Amino acid sequence: MDDERPDVLTIGQLAHRTGLSVRTLRFWSDEGAVPPVARSASGYRLYDAESVARVELVRTLRELSLGLDDVCRVLSGRTTVAEVADAHVAALDAQIRSLKVSRAVLSTVSKRGSTAEETALMNRLARLSAAERKQIIGEFKEEVFGGLAVDPHLRDRLRSFSIELPEDPTPEQVDAWIELAELVRDPGFRARLRTWMELNTPVPGRGRPPGASIWWARQVVQTVAEVRERGVAPESPAAAEVLSELFGDADRAAVLHSLEAGIEAGAECYRRLVARVRGQDSSPDATEELEWLARALRAADRA
Repeated sequence: MDDERPDVLTIGQLAHRTGLSVRTLRFWSDEGAVPPVARSASGYRLYDAESVARVELVRTLRELSLGLDDVCRVLSGRTTVAEVADAHVAALDAQIRSLKVSRAVLSTVSKRGSTAEETALMNRLARLSAAERKQIIGEFKEEVFGGLAVDPHLRDRLRSFSIELPEDPTPEQVDAWIELAELVRDPGFRARLRTWMELNTPVPGRGRPPGASIWWARQVVQTVAEVRERGVAPESPAAAEVLSELFGDADRAAVLHSLEAGIEAGAECYRRLVARVRGQDSSPDATEELEWLARALRAADRA
C-alpha cells in the first residue's frame, strides 16, 4: 500500500507523526473531525499531509476546551474560530464566577466548621440572583430605615445606599455577602439596629442626638484608639478628662445609651461587612475602642 501511495499515512503513522494515540485519532475520525482522505484496498483509513495539520488544529481547539461538535463546525466552515471563542469566553467567565463562589463557600465552611445544614444555607445565599439579593437588602432597609422621622435628604441617602455584589466578585466579597445576608435576615438584628438608628439619627428641627458623634464622626474612635495606645484605663481620671473633651456637657446617660445600643446591635460588624461586600477599604474594627468608651462612661457615672 505504501509503495502504491507513498503520500498517504496509515492511522498508525499519523499517530506517530502527531504524538497522539491511535485510539484518540480513531475517535476524532469517527466524529468527523479528522476524516480519512481515502481507504486502502483492505479498508484501512488513509490520511495525508493536510490531515496532520488538521489534527494539530483539532488538538489546539480541544486543549482550549472546545467540544468536538464546535470543532467540527469550525472545520466545516459553518462558524469561525473567533465566533466559537467568543461563546466559550462567556461560558468560561460564568464557570469562573461559579468556581469563585464555590471556593468562597467552602472556605467559609472550613473556617467556621459548619454543619451540613449551615453549609447548604450558605451555598443558597451565595448563589442568589442579583434580584434575590436586592430583595433581601430592600426588605432589610425598609424595616430598619423606613418611616424614620429624618431629614428628607438623609432619608433619600439611606434608601439609595446600595449593597450589591459586583458581577465578578472576589472570594472575599462572596464570603462577606454570606455573613451579611445571614445577619440582615435575622429579625433580632433588624430590631436592634432599628433601635440604634432611632437613637442616633438626626431629626429635623432638633439637634443631633448626644451619642450620634460616636457613629457619624470617626474621630471619636480615633481619639479613643490613641488613648488606649497610651495605656489609659477606662476607670482612670485621665479617661474622665477624655470624656470631657469628647462630649463636653452633653447628656452622658444618653451618650452611653446610644453607645450600648450600637454595640448590642452589632453596628460595627454591619458597617465592616457592607464595606467588604462593596469592595471598599473599611476603617479598622473599632469594637474594642467602643467597649472602652462604654466602660469609661459607666465609670464616670458611678463616680
